[in-house]
Amino acid sequence: MSFPFSLDDLLGYSDWDRAQWRACFLQLGPGALALSLGPNTDGRFATVGELVRHIFSAETRYVERVRMAPLTDTSVIPAGDVEALFEFGQASRRALRDLLVTFPDAGWGDPREMQVGKYTITVTARAMIVQTVTHELRHWAQIATLLRQAGYASGMHDYLLSPLSSS
Repeated sequence: MSFPFSLDDLLGYSDWDRAQWRACFLQLGPGALALSLGPNTDGRFATVGELVRHIFSAETRYVERVRMAPLTDTSVIPAGDVEALFEFGQASRRALRDLLVTFPDAGWGDPREMQVGKYTITVTARAMIVQTVTHELRHWAQIATLLRQAGYASGMHDYLLSPLSSS
C-alpha cells in the first residue's frame, strides 16, 4: 500500500509543533519546565524540561547512530532554559534533515547493532528515523497532559489545526 504523504509531512508538522511549544514555554515561564514528572518515572528524567531535552537528544543521537558517529553529551544543555532547549532542537532537526538528503539510499535497510540505554538492539537506519519522529510525538503528548494536570494551558497542537493541514 502506498500513501500520498511522506516523512516530510510529519517533519513539517513537528517543526510547526516545536514552534508552538517554544512559544508556550516562553509564555508559561520557568515553572512549566521545572514541573515534576511525578513519582512513577523510570528515573532518567525528573522535570518537563529534562523531558524536552530528551526529545531533542534522542533526535541528535539517532542521527549520530545512523552515521555511526560518537554520541553527544546532551546533559550540558540547561533543562530550565527555553531558548537553549529549542536552539538545541533546531540544531538536532538540521542534523536530521541533512542526514535525510545525504545518507545513501542503499544504506537505509542495513541492520546495525546499537546500544540504547541498557539494551543492545539491531535495527535499520530507516527504523531509527521512524523511531525519532514517533518518539517525539509521544513525549509531546505526555508533556501536554502533565501541564494540563498542573493547571497550565499548553495550547492546541493538532495537525488539523496547523497551517499544514490545508496544503
